Amino acid sequence: MTVLAKAKRIILKVGSSLLIDEANHVRALWLESLAQDIAQLKSSGKQVIVVTSGAIALGRHPLGYGKRNLELEEKQAAAACGQITLVSAWAQALAKVGMFPAQMLLTADDSIERRRYLNARNTLEALLENPKAIPVINENDTVATAEIRFGDNDRLAARVAQMAGADMLVLFSDIDGLYSANPAKDKGVKFIAEVKEITADIEKMAGGSSSSIGSGGMVTKIGAAKIAMGAGCSMVIALGSVVHPLKALLDGGKHTLFVAQESPLSARKRWIAGSIHPAGSLTVDKGAAGALKGGKSLLPAGVVAVEGDFDRGDAVLIRDEAGNTLGKGIIAYGSEDARRIRGKQSQEIEQILGFKRRDVLIHRDDMALDG
Repeated sequence: MTVLAKAKRIILKVGSSLLIDEANHVRALWLESLAQDIAQLKSSGKQVIVVTSGAIALGRHPLGYGKRNLELEEKQAAAACGQITLVSAWAQALAKVGMFPAQMLLTADDSIERRRYLNARNTLEALLENPKAIPVINENDTVATAEIRFGDNDRLAARVAQMAGADMLVLFSDIDGLYSANPAKDKGVKFIAEVKEITADIEKMAGGSSSSIGSGGMVTKIGAAKIAMGAGCSMVIALGSVVHPLKALLDGGKHTLFVAQESPLSARKRWIAGSIHPAGSLTVDKGAAGALKGGKSLLPAGVVAVEGDFDRGDAVLIRDEAGNTLGKGIIAYGSEDARRIRGKQSQEIEQILGFKRRDVLIHRDDMALDG
């Protein structure tokens, strides 16, 4: 699959119905085959993040809940119990290919609230730098309330793709892609191989969940596609029930491709330019202004003034000494720290502040320049 082969950072979403059998046990051999696929992908230079379901399903049996519908508190209890088994299963499968899982539990708020978003993003970036670590992410069901609902992990996977700046999201499913209607009910359906825009007609094609274990259906996958494509991340829906599902996809297996119309970096810069209200401003000298226009990051040495009261992760305007706005960026230090290190060399940051988060005040990938 050419598009997946070109991707650099890939999110794999694995649903409960693929990972867990009808007896609520992990499909160990299937998981081991996926771990082998992931190892092969990593060896080719790709970065991989897994979003996995399964905690509630795995926690049902030990707590004696059976297959009945659960109350919210029971779902949370089952998730608390099952999460241990879930991450252990991933650890065992990944260990056989020389890798290990790094568990992250997120809620929808972690992708919305600015400080938490930054912390989660920074953790992901640190993990992705390690050649043997595989971030394994699940919804933090033990503290979530409204988040435990139909198909949440499809949308969670798309939010993770947005957070991580991924260029490909793969949703493994019990169906091999999008059809014009439910193929289980209508034999005359048309297979949709590629989608470049989520239209009303595309949304009408989505049906419900066909699984007794998982909660996601095509509706949530279309919702995930909207989020991913808006973040510059293409998305694939592919059959996940086969052994070595990732290899099968790479070998040309049937799938639906949702094509993002821009790169993750372009989407991020567009978001910075138009969607965030600035909390302050930085004035830069002539040398720094020229460096920014040449595609460089903003170093503390080039800043002559800091205005406003802002925190790390807020947006600030960038101005030249004549007062002209050059652009906007996401700043790596709060206003108090920025004032202390303005005009200083990057190697002096730790000595001045007692810590060093980054060498730059605004990284070039976190900056949208005017014009």
